[in-house]
Amino acid sequence: MRRMTILPRPNWQEKVESKGLTIHSMDGRPYWNESACYLFSQDEIDTLETAITELYRICVEATGVVIERGLWDQFGIPVAFADWIKQSWEVDQPSVYGRFDLSWNGSGPPKMLEFNADTPTSLVEASVIQWFWLEDRVADGLGQGWDQFNSIHEKLIASWTEIGASERVAKLHVAAMTDQPEDMMTTVYMLDVARQAGLEASLIDMSAIGYNAVQRSFVDLINDPIDMIFKLYPWEWLLREQFGRSLSGAECLWVEPPWKMIMSSKAILPLLWELFPNHPNLLWAGWEKPSSGVGNYVSKPIYGREGANVQIETADGSTIASQDGPYADGPFSQRIYQAYAPLPEYQGKRPVIGGWVIGGECAGIGIREDDGPITTNFSRFVPHAIED
Repeated sequence: MRRMTILPRPNWQEKVESKGLTIHSMDGRPYWNESACYLFSQDEIDTLETAITELYRICVEATGVVIERGLWDQFGIPVAFADWIKQSWEVDQPSVYGRFDLSWNGSGPPKMLEFNADTPTSLVEASVIQWFWLEDRVADGLGQGWDQFNSIHEKLIASWTEIGASERVAKLHVAAMTDQPEDMMTTVYMLDVARQAGLEASLIDMSAIGYNAVQRSFVDLINDPIDMIFKLYPWEWLLREQFGRSLSGAECLWVEPPWKMIMSSKAILPLLWELFPNHPNLLWAGWEKPSSGVGNYVSKPIYGREGANVQIETADGSTIASQDGPYADGPFSQRIYQAYAPLPEYQGKRPVIGGWVIGGECAGIGIREDDGPITTNFSRFVPHAIED
């Protein structure tokens, strides 16, 4: 694994915009950064694929344990939704996607930092934008012999095709907060792959979803029932909406499914360590600050996002780095502690590897890097390739 500095393609902004990346720059700085790329050997890619596959396997096992033990309070899930979540698990309601964040420098086992199991973004960048970047780099001779660990697009279409057939539902609503550019970009892409899979898919803003109490169904703006919906909106928020109490009684298939809210909570990290102590792809994690033997550690809220309210501390309690955010108080402020696995440094940049799982299968990686030790919403996406 190495970072290579390269010249961006001429007119790269227009190129990425034409493929759907509408937020390629932030505050005058590139968010999509193709002045560099990360290069891997095939053996390194095999290591990543094995790790991502294994991590998803043990997360599935841990989800079953949460349901069996009834660990709802620990996971910040209102117990009123327990039976509904359990039912969605028992009938194996389908999941489309998720993204593991990994710390790895190409040596030893990749380490899981967390699992973005419910509403992961950077999907367009990982699936489409870096693939077309690769094609252009191969065509212009820079990337001669290069390949990419990326079957995200194809697996998304296959996953939606399978869901449409198995659930016998042809109509899909795709929902997000459409005034949020990153969410809108991701949702429009999901709309596109669902349509390519043969579904009749339409976009709806989260605020436009209504509830028909007589029919016990959610409805769109023209009062058509919503039979299946993809929502780029966190479960922990949705449960607490005004119509949240109606979720369990409505005939509606949600993607991601209710059982996925277990995996999306960082409360799964201490449980994974309890179930699989010293697993090579896991870091120590617990509910209390480590007393000894762990070294430096990270503290983070169980439902924090984009590095918000993350603190990195030394074994003696001194702060190495911290990030402000909205999760210091309230229902999502409960914290877990995890051994600190510093991100590797390449030319002063610190990359985190996002390992994508589509339809339960490993599908590729995307990389975001930052100047500091905490990956945030301003961290830059950098493409990758496999060297011949």
